[in-house]
Amino acid sequence: MGSEPGTIGKVGTSDKPGVAAMPSVRTVSFDAPWSWLAAGWRDLCRVPQVSLFYGAIFAIVAGLLIAGLTQFGWQSLSLALTGGFLLVGPMLGVGLYEVSHRLETGEPVRLADVLFVGTRSPGQLAFMGVLLLIVFFVWIEIALLMFMLFFGGVALPPAESFISTLLFTPRGLGLLIVGTVAGAVLAGTVFALSAVSVPLLMVRELDVITAATTSVRAVLKNPRAMALWAAIIAAAMAFGVATAFVGLVVAFPLIGHATWHAFRDLIDLDSGV
Repeated sequence: MGSEPGTIGKVGTSDKPGVAAMPSVRTVSFDAPWSWLAAGWRDLCRVPQVSLFYGAIFAIVAGLLIAGLTQFGWQSLSLALTGGFLLVGPMLGVGLYEVSHRLETGEPVRLADVLFVGTRSPGQLAFMGVLLLIVFFVWIEIALLMFMLFFGGVALPPAESFISTLLFTPRGLGLLIVGTVAGAVLAGTVFALSAVSVPLLMVRELDVITAATTSVRAVLKNPRAMALWAAIIAAAMAFGVATAFVGLVVAFPLIGHATWHAFRDLIDLDSGV
């Protein structure tokens, strides 16, 4: 799947000296995401101690954030915060991409190597992380503004009555519909920009714009497969959240490893356009 191991570190060429070529995008079959998921599962099983440790950290951080909201009486923001995790997820999975990279090339996998990943474009990768973090905070602000729009200046409802308010009142249903549409548009945009751009910045000397453009090209060239992939990611994360974050211990590393294989399948690193 994808190009042969050992070619990851190569940088393409272009007609302009000193400028890396934009990688070519492959066409994949509609059911390709299932093979990415299977490959991700194999990676997880090969180094479960590293992968599950990574997933446990993610689950613990998510649980602590929700506990913090509860402490301040802001439990009603939990749904928006959970959705926001999907926006920054591509950056949080960098260590998992490195694990799959090392397994692919036959390198040893040590926890220190995946916690302190060396990349080809560290500055640009950090910039991408900052951009995704900004989007995350923008989403939280949008969620708060929508709540104010539908409920006025009243305090956030307690967690025990939030779901019933959301589902069985006109204002709640309006917030649910508008919030879902707004969240879907934002999440879809971020998915298109980051589907393969983060692993690409790990292995190629590119700028954020080129990496994001390549990611969008991959999505547009494979709309059905990428829609299925987005649905699988959302379902896996929803499962993790529905199990009080315990499921994230497995779901997050599984999706992280699979994302690497999606990147390798979609992007041809040996040629440029």
